[in-house]
Amino acid sequence: MADYWRPSAALAVLSRRARMFAAIRALFADRGVLEVETPVLSRHATTDPALASLRLATADPAPTSGLYLQTSPEFPMKRLLAAGCGPIYQICKVFRDDERGRRHHPEFTLLEWYRPGFTLQALMLEVADVVRTALQRPELEVEFVRYRDLFRGALQVDPWEATPEALRAVALAVPVPGSEHLQLDRDGWLDLLMSQCLEPGLGRERLTFVHDYPPSQAALARLRQDEVPVAERFELYLQGMELANGFHELSDAAEQRRRFEQDLATRRERGQPEVPMDVELLAALAAGLPDSAGVALGLDRLLMLAVGAGHIDEVMAFPVERA
Repeated sequence: MADYWRPSAALAVLSRRARMFAAIRALFADRGVLEVETPVLSRHATTDPALASLRLATADPAPTSGLYLQTSPEFPMKRLLAAGCGPIYQICKVFRDDERGRRHHPEFTLLEWYRPGFTLQALMLEVADVVRTALQRPELEVEFVRYRDLFRGALQVDPWEATPEALRAVALAVPVPGSEHLQLDRDGWLDLLMSQCLEPGLGRERLTFVHDYPPSQAALARLRQDEVPVAERFELYLQGMELANGFHELSDAAEQRRRFEQDLATRRERGQPEVPMDVELLAALAAGLPDSAGVALGLDRLLMLAVGAGHIDEVMAFPVERA
């Protein structure tokens, strides 16, 4: 404990962090993307059942009152888009409860940006440019893999057609340790198979974009009808690590409200805290969100790859235990 006053990251790593941020800002300045700042505190929280918001203690004990620390700057940034601000980005702190581990920390740094008029493909190419610039690795190649093709090729299962029982059988056959004790829904099994069986092999010495997700995993993305309906969403992997999550942004206020309400129903079923949906975002969508693509990229994880760190604490000055 005596040395806990010292930073956990080496000073050379902190210097590398500063240079990485400067390079990212220079790239966006060169491309005419405006840096913005939005509140860290909000009266609203994410309804996503997979995320836990940190709520500040207030005098009002009601579960839907008080202020929440942002899990992402997405909602206020979309309000700026609806107000006509054009392409924007932000480097900021975000907060998520119940997240601690080798690659997870309850407070971390996110780069988020939005591109009106961009297709999902155009945004993926720009994400590749940002990552190459940040890592100082212009030679990094890029590959694009459809989510459905990934599961079919590696696990011989179709994620659109397989039942939860069939996915459980795949997890048992691999085997995924502990899967025999789990009771999951379809997306739960898909997430488990992705994280345990597929992610470790993605992005080996190249940038791998997995795209076109199942509609049930659309989150805030639009849906598109191909041979099967797909969510216009992607995730980026490098060296088996997930770095970014991007969407062709949903702009339909009624559909967004329906998804929020579905999230809240799932939270009630699971006994999770009920949180206030962001009605200001819904008003912004109703006013008119330009056709846009947006992405969030974890800068701490990116820095881990840049310096060869094995634990997120190695790239942070003061992790939560030293804060």
